[in-house]
Amino acid sequence: MSDTAHMAHALALGRRGLGRVWPNPAVGCVIVRDGRIVGRGWTAPGGRPHAEVRALAQAGHQAQGATAYVTLEPCSHHGKTPPCADALVAAGIGRVVVAHPDPDPRVNGQGISRLRSAGIDVVTGVLEDRARQDLQGFLSRVEANRPMVTLKLASSLDGRIATGTGESQWITGPMARRTVHALRATHDAVLVGAGTARADDPSLTVRDLGIDHQPVRVVISRRLDLPKGKLFQTARAVPVWLVHGDDAPTQTQTDWKDAGAELVPCELSDARHLDLRHVLKALAERGLTRVFCEGGGALAGSLIDAGCVDHLITMTAGVALGAEGRPSLSAMGIDRLDHAPRFALRDTCDLGGDVMSRWVPA
Repeated sequence: MSDTAHMAHALALGRRGLGRVWPNPAVGCVIVRDGRIVGRGWTAPGGRPHAEVRALAQAGHQAQGATAYVTLEPCSHHGKTPPCADALVAAGIGRVVVAHPDPDPRVNGQGISRLRSAGIDVVTGVLEDRARQDLQGFLSRVEANRPMVTLKLASSLDGRIATGTGESQWITGPMARRTVHALRATHDAVLVGAGTARADDPSLTVRDLGIDHQPVRVVISRRLDLPKGKLFQTARAVPVWLVHGDDAPTQTQTDWKDAGAELVPCELSDARHLDLRHVLKALAERGLTRVFCEGGGALAGSLIDAGCVDHLITMTAGVALGAEGRPSLSAMGIDRLDHAPRFALRDTCDLGGDVMSRWVPA
Protein backbone atom coordinates (compact mmCIF):
# COMPACT_ATOMS: atom_id res chain seq x y z
CA MET A 1 0.00 0.00 0.00
CA SER A 2 1.08 3.57 -0.66
CA ASP A 3 1.84 6.33 1.83
CA THR A 4 -1.46 7.93 0.81
CA ALA A 5 -3.46 4.78 1.56
CA HIS A 6 -1.87 4.29 4.97
CA MET A 7 -2.43 7.95 5.84
CA ALA A 8 -6.09 7.67 4.80
CA HIS A 9 -6.32 4.77 7.27
CA ALA A 10 -4.74 6.91 10.00
CA LEU A 11 -7.16 9.75 9.30
CA ALA A 12 -10.12 7.36 9.57
CA LEU A 13 -8.82 6.21 12.95
CA GLY A 14 -8.36 9.80 14.11
CA ARG A 15 -11.98 10.66 13.33
CA ARG A 16 -13.06 8.14 15.97
CA GLY A 17 -11.98 10.69 18.57
CA LEU A 18 -14.03 13.63 17.28
CA GLY A 19 -16.11 15.07 20.09
CA ARG A 20 -14.37 12.95 22.73
CA VAL A 21 -10.81 14.25 23.11
CA TRP A 22 -11.00 18.03 23.55
CA PRO A 23 -8.99 20.13 24.19
CA ASN A 24 -6.56 17.79 22.43
CA PRO A 25 -6.68 17.07 18.69
CA ALA A 26 -8.23 13.85 17.39
CA VAL A 27 -5.14 12.17 15.91
CA GLY A 28 -4.70 8.80 14.22
CA CYS A 29 -1.55 6.69 13.88
CA VAL A 30 -0.73 3.57 11.87
CA ILE A 31 2.59 1.70 12.16
CA VAL A 32 3.66 -0.41 9.18
CA ARG A 33 6.56 -2.83 8.95
CA ASP A 34 7.43 -4.82 5.81
CA GLY A 35 4.10 -3.90 4.26
CA ARG A 36 2.07 -5.15 7.24
CA ILE A 37 0.20 -3.06 9.80
CA VAL A 38 1.62 -3.85 13.23
CA GLY A 39 0.07 -1.05 15.29
CA ARG A 40 -2.93 1.25 15.19
CA GLY A 41 -3.97 4.00 17.57
CA TRP A 42 -6.11 7.07 17.96
CA THR A 43 -6.36 9.69 20.69
CA ALA A 44 -8.10 8.19 23.71
CA PRO A 45 -11.22 9.77 25.25
CA GLY A 46 -10.24 12.79 27.31
CA GLY A 47 -7.18 13.36 25.13
CA ARG A 48 -4.74 10.80 26.57
CA PRO A 49 -2.97 8.51 25.79
CA HIS A 50 -2.04 10.01 22.44
CA ALA A 51 -2.45 8.10 19.19
CA GLU A 52 1.28 7.37 18.75
CA VAL A 53 1.63 5.92 22.24
CA ARG A 54 -1.34 3.60 21.73
CA ALA A 55 -0.06 2.44 18.33
CA LEU A 56 3.45 1.84 19.67
CA ALA A 57 2.06 -0.21 22.57
CA GLN A 58 0.27 -2.42 20.07
CA ALA A 59 3.31 -2.74 17.80
CA GLY A 60 5.74 -3.63 20.59
CA HIS A 61 9.16 -4.74 19.32
CA GLN A 62 7.86 -4.73 15.74
CA ALA A 63 8.06 -0.92 15.79
CA GLN A 64 11.85 -1.26 15.30
CA GLY A 65 12.61 0.04 11.80
CA ALA A 66 8.92 0.48 10.95
CA THR A 67 7.13 3.47 9.39
CA ALA A 68 4.68 5.48 11.49
CA TYR A 69 1.89 7.38 9.73
CA VAL A 70 0.63 10.21 11.96
CA THR A 71 -2.10 12.70 11.04
CA LEU A 72 -0.58 15.55 13.11
CA GLU A 73 3.04 16.37 13.88
CA PRO A 74 4.07 14.40 17.00
CA CYS A 75 4.24 16.57 20.11
CA SER A 76 7.63 17.57 21.44
CA HIS A 77 6.78 19.13 24.80
CA HIS A 78 6.34 17.67 28.26
CA GLY A 79 2.73 18.13 29.34
CA LYS A 80 0.68 15.62 31.28
CA THR A 81 2.44 12.94 29.19
CA PRO A 82 5.98 12.69 27.75
CA PRO A 83 6.54 13.85 24.14
CA CYS A 84 5.32 11.49 21.41
CA ALA A 85 8.36 12.40 19.30
CA ASP A 86 10.57 10.94 22.03
CA ALA A 87 8.42 7.81 22.20
CA LEU A 88 8.82 7.24 18.45
CA VAL A 89 12.59 7.67 18.75
CA ALA A 90 12.83 5.33 21.73
CA ALA A 91 10.81 2.66 19.92
CA GLY A 92 13.30 2.62 17.04
CA ILE A 93 10.88 3.85 14.39
CA GLY A 94 12.80 4.27 11.12
CA ARG A 95 10.49 6.56 9.18
CA VAL A 96 7.63 8.92 10.05
CA VAL A 97 5.04 10.24 7.61
CA VAL A 98 3.13 13.31 8.86
CA ALA A 99 -0.03 14.75 7.35
CA HIS A 100 -0.22 18.17 9.01
CA PRO A 101 2.17 20.32 11.06
CA ASP A 102 1.14 21.27 14.60
CA PRO A 103 0.79 25.08 14.96
CA ASP A 104 0.79 24.88 18.77
CA PRO A 105 3.70 27.12 19.85
CA ARG A 106 4.95 24.31 22.09
CA VAL A 107 5.44 22.12 18.99
CA ASN A 108 5.39 24.07 15.69
CA GLY A 109 8.06 22.11 13.86
CA GLN A 110 10.00 21.00 16.92
CA GLY A 111 8.49 17.51 16.83
CA ILE A 112 9.67 16.97 13.25
CA SER A 113 13.05 18.50 14.06
CA ARG A 114 13.52 16.14 17.01
CA LEU A 115 12.73 13.10 14.83
CA ARG A 116 15.16 14.17 12.14
CA SER A 117 17.86 14.91 14.70
CA ALA A 118 17.54 11.30 15.82
CA GLY A 119 18.20 10.11 12.27
CA ILE A 120 14.58 9.30 11.42
CA ASP A 121 13.46 9.93 7.84
CA VAL A 122 10.45 12.30 8.00
CA VAL A 123 8.01 12.93 5.14
CA THR A 124 5.42 15.71 5.53
CA GLY A 125 2.30 16.93 3.75
CA VAL A 126 0.71 13.57 2.84
CA LEU A 127 -3.08 14.20 2.64
CA GLU A 128 -2.54 17.50 4.42
CA ASP A 129 -5.77 19.06 3.11
CA ARG A 130 -7.87 16.15 4.37
CA ALA A 131 -6.08 16.26 7.72
CA ARG A 132 -6.79 19.98 8.00
CA GLN A 133 -10.50 19.28 7.57
CA ASP A 134 -10.49 16.63 10.30
CA LEU A 135 -8.37 18.75 12.63
CA GLN A 136 -10.15 22.03 11.89
CA GLY A 137 -11.51 22.45 15.41
CA PHE A 138 -8.11 22.04 17.09
CA LEU A 139 -6.42 24.24 14.47
CA SER A 140 -9.07 26.95 14.84
CA ARG A 141 -8.59 27.02 18.60
CA VAL A 142 -4.82 27.42 18.21
CA GLU A 143 -4.78 29.77 15.21
CA ALA A 144 -7.96 31.84 15.67
CA ASN A 145 -8.61 31.45 19.42
CA ARG A 146 -12.12 30.13 18.82
CA PRO A 147 -13.65 26.70 18.22
CA MET A 148 -14.82 25.54 14.83
CA VAL A 149 -18.55 26.24 14.49
CA THR A 150 -21.03 24.03 12.64
CA LEU A 151 -24.46 25.64 12.23
CA LYS A 152 -27.43 23.37 11.61
CA LEU A 153 -30.67 24.75 10.17
CA ALA A 154 -33.69 22.42 9.87
CA SER A 155 -36.46 24.18 8.00
CA SER A 156 -39.42 23.97 5.65
CA LEU A 157 -39.14 24.50 1.90
CA ASP A 158 -39.64 28.21 2.47
CA GLY A 159 -37.01 28.51 5.20
CA ARG A 160 -39.25 28.40 8.29
CA ILE A 161 -38.29 26.67 11.52
CA ALA A 162 -41.72 26.83 13.17
CA THR A 163 -45.30 27.82 12.47
CA GLY A 164 -46.54 31.26 13.43
CA THR A 165 -47.72 29.79 16.75
CA GLY A 166 -44.29 28.31 17.47
CA GLU A 167 -44.97 24.65 16.65
CA SER A 168 -41.76 23.05 15.37
CA GLN A 169 -41.79 19.37 16.35
CA TRP A 170 -41.30 17.90 13.92
CA ILE A 171 -40.63 19.64 10.61
CA THR A 172 -38.06 17.07 9.49
CA GLY A 173 -38.44 13.31 9.72
CA PRO A 174 -36.87 10.61 11.92
CA MET A 175 -33.84 9.96 9.69
CA ALA A 176 -32.89 13.64 9.69
CA ARG A 177 -33.30 13.83 13.45
CA ARG A 178 -31.15 10.71 13.91
CA THR A 179 -28.47 12.31 11.75
CA VAL A 180 -28.54 15.38 14.00
CA HIS A 181 -27.79 13.15 17.00
CA ALA A 182 -24.84 11.62 15.11
CA LEU A 183 -23.55 15.10 14.31
CA ARG A 184 -23.87 16.15 17.96
CA ALA A 185 -21.71 13.17 18.92
CA THR A 186 -18.81 14.38 16.73
CA HIS A 187 -18.70 17.79 18.40
CA ASP A 188 -17.46 18.83 21.82
CA ALA A 189 -20.53 20.95 22.56
CA VAL A 190 -24.07 21.72 21.40
CA LEU A 191 -24.97 25.41 21.44
CA VAL A 192 -28.37 27.14 21.47
CA GLY A 193 -29.67 30.57 22.25
CA ALA A 194 -31.96 31.54 25.10
CA GLY A 195 -34.98 31.73 22.77
CA THR A 196 -34.64 28.09 21.78
CA ALA A 197 -34.11 27.04 25.40
CA ARG A 198 -37.30 28.85 26.43
CA ALA A 199 -39.43 27.71 23.50
CA ASP A 200 -38.39 24.05 23.26
CA ASP A 201 -37.00 23.11 26.71
CA PRO A 202 -34.51 20.88 24.84
CA SER A 203 -32.36 18.07 26.22
CA LEU A 204 -29.55 18.60 23.65
CA THR A 205 -28.21 15.10 24.32
CA VAL A 206 -27.17 12.28 21.99
CA ARG A 207 -29.83 9.59 22.11
CA ASP A 208 -30.65 6.22 20.56
CA LEU A 209 -27.20 5.63 19.01
CA GLY A 210 -25.63 3.46 21.69
CA ILE A 211 -23.08 6.20 22.44
CA ASP A 212 -21.91 6.57 26.02
CA HIS A 213 -20.49 10.09 25.89
CA GLN A 214 -22.33 13.40 25.71
CA PRO A 215 -21.33 16.83 24.39
CA VAL A 216 -21.33 19.83 26.69
CA ARG A 217 -24.66 21.68 26.45
CA VAL A 218 -24.13 25.42 26.07
CA VAL A 219 -26.81 28.10 26.25
CA ILE A 220 -26.20 31.78 25.53
CA SER A 221 -28.45 33.89 27.72
CA ARG A 222 -27.40 37.38 28.77
CA ARG A 223 -29.64 37.56 31.85
CA LEU A 224 -30.10 33.81 32.40
CA ASP A 225 -33.85 34.17 31.87
CA LEU A 226 -34.22 30.44 31.25
CA PRO A 227 -36.75 27.83 32.34
CA LYS A 228 -35.65 25.46 35.07
CA GLY A 229 -36.58 22.52 32.90
CA LYS A 230 -34.58 19.63 31.40
CA LEU A 231 -31.23 21.39 31.35
CA PHE A 232 -31.59 22.56 34.95
CA GLN A 233 -32.73 19.15 36.14
CA THR A 234 -29.94 17.19 34.42
CA ALA A 235 -26.97 19.58 34.82
CA ARG A 236 -25.18 17.22 37.19
CA ALA A 237 -25.57 14.25 34.85
CA VAL A 238 -24.53 15.98 31.59
CA PRO A 239 -22.51 19.23 31.63
CA VAL A 240 -24.40 22.50 31.14
CA TRP A 241 -22.52 25.74 30.50
CA LEU A 242 -24.39 29.04 30.60
CA VAL A 243 -22.87 32.04 28.86
CA HIS A 244 -24.19 35.23 30.44
CA GLY A 245 -23.54 38.94 30.88
CA ASP A 246 -22.62 40.91 33.96
CA ASP A 247 -26.26 41.91 34.48
CA ALA A 248 -27.51 38.37 35.12
CA PRO A 249 -29.26 38.32 38.53
CA THR A 250 -27.02 37.04 41.30
CA GLN A 251 -29.68 34.72 42.73
CA THR A 252 -30.30 33.16 39.32
CA GLN A 253 -26.59 32.54 38.93
CA THR A 254 -26.53 30.88 42.34
CA ASP A 255 -29.53 28.68 41.50
CA TRP A 256 -27.88 27.36 38.33
CA LYS A 257 -24.54 26.82 40.07
CA ASP A 258 -26.28 24.87 42.81
CA ALA A 259 -27.95 22.75 40.13
CA GLY A 260 -24.52 21.81 38.75
CA ALA A 261 -24.18 24.20 35.81
CA GLU A 262 -20.95 26.02 34.96
CA LEU A 263 -21.33 29.76 34.42
CA VAL A 264 -19.31 31.49 31.70
CA PRO A 265 -19.39 35.28 32.15
CA CYS A 266 -18.74 37.22 28.95
CA GLU A 267 -18.23 40.80 27.87
CA LEU A 268 -21.12 42.83 26.49
CA SER A 269 -20.88 44.96 23.39
CA ASP A 270 -21.49 48.70 23.40
CA ALA A 271 -25.12 47.88 22.59
CA ARG A 272 -25.31 45.69 25.74
CA HIS A 273 -25.46 42.43 23.79
CA LEU A 274 -23.20 39.44 24.28
CA ASP A 275 -20.39 39.72 21.73
CA LEU A 276 -20.24 36.38 19.89
CA ARG A 277 -16.52 36.67 19.22
CA HIS A 278 -15.93 37.05 22.96
CA VAL A 279 -18.30 34.15 23.60
CA LEU A 280 -16.43 31.83 21.25
CA LYS A 281 -13.09 32.95 22.69
CA ALA A 282 -14.34 32.10 26.19
CA LEU A 283 -15.43 28.64 25.02
CA ALA A 284 -12.05 28.06 23.38
CA GLU A 285 -10.25 29.09 26.57
CA ARG A 286 -12.23 26.38 28.36
CA GLY A 287 -10.99 23.80 25.87
CA LEU A 288 -13.77 23.47 23.30
CA THR A 289 -12.62 22.88 19.73
CA ARG A 290 -15.83 21.86 17.88
CA VAL A 291 -19.22 23.47 18.55
CA PHE A 292 -22.50 22.36 16.96
CA CYS A 293 -25.05 25.20 16.93
CA GLU A 294 -28.74 24.37 16.69
CA GLY A 295 -30.14 27.91 16.72
CA GLY A 296 -32.60 29.48 16.91
CA GLY A 297 -32.95 32.16 14.32
CA ALA A 298 -31.44 35.03 16.30
CA LEU A 299 -28.27 33.14 17.23
CA ALA A 300 -27.94 31.60 13.76
CA GLY A 301 -28.25 34.98 12.05
CA SER A 302 -25.78 36.57 14.44
CA LEU A 303 -23.19 33.82 13.89
CA ILE A 304 -23.42 34.15 10.12
CA ASP A 305 -23.33 37.93 10.32
CA ALA A 306 -20.20 37.75 12.50
CA GLY A 307 -18.47 35.44 10.01
CA CYS A 308 -18.15 32.72 12.63
CA VAL A 309 -19.78 29.80 10.78
CA ASP A 310 -17.26 27.30 9.40
CA HIS A 311 -19.76 24.67 8.27
CA LEU A 312 -23.45 25.16 7.49
CA ILE A 313 -25.71 22.12 7.42
CA THR A 314 -29.23 22.62 6.15
CA MET A 315 -31.99 20.03 6.46
CA THR A 316 -34.97 20.89 4.31
CA ALA A 317 -38.34 19.18 4.63
CA GLY A 318 -40.99 18.98 1.92
CA VAL A 319 -43.46 21.20 3.73
CA ALA A 320 -44.39 24.87 3.28
CA LEU A 321 -45.32 27.04 6.28
CA GLY A 322 -45.84 30.47 4.71
CA ALA A 323 -44.83 33.98 5.65
CA GLU A 324 -46.39 33.76 9.12
CA GLY A 325 -43.93 30.99 10.03
CA ARG A 326 -40.80 31.78 12.00
CA PRO A 327 -37.73 32.29 9.77
CA SER A 328 -34.58 30.21 10.18
CA LEU A 329 -32.50 33.40 10.37
CA SER A 330 -33.31 36.62 12.16
CA ALA A 331 -33.04 40.02 10.48
CA MET A 332 -29.50 40.68 9.28
CA GLY A 333 -29.90 44.17 7.85
CA ILE A 334 -28.91 43.18 4.31
CA ASP A 335 -30.09 45.60 1.63
CA ARG A 336 -27.81 44.55 -1.23
CA LEU A 337 -27.11 41.09 -2.61
CA ASP A 338 -23.39 41.78 -2.80
CA HIS A 339 -23.43 42.37 0.97
CA ALA A 340 -25.02 38.97 1.71
CA PRO A 341 -22.84 36.18 3.14
CA ARG A 342 -22.41 33.41 0.58
CA PHE A 343 -21.68 29.73 1.03
CA ALA A 344 -20.33 27.12 -1.37
CA LEU A 345 -22.13 23.77 -1.67
CA ARG A 346 -20.07 20.71 -0.75
CA ASP A 347 -22.63 17.89 -1.07
CA THR A 348 -26.27 16.92 -0.67
CA CYS A 349 -28.05 13.72 0.32
CA ASP A 350 -31.56 12.35 0.83
CA LEU A 351 -32.50 11.62 4.44
CA GLY A 352 -35.77 9.73 4.24
CA GLY A 353 -37.44 12.41 2.11
CA ASP A 354 -35.64 15.38 3.66
CA VAL A 355 -32.63 16.91 1.94
CA MET A 356 -29.40 17.56 3.82
CA SER A 357 -26.90 19.96 2.28
CA ARG A 358 -23.42 20.82 3.50
CA TRP A 359 -21.99 24.26 2.86
CA VAL A 360 -18.80 26.15 3.67
CA PRO A 361 -18.12 29.90 3.44
CA ALA A 362 -17.57 30.84 -0.20
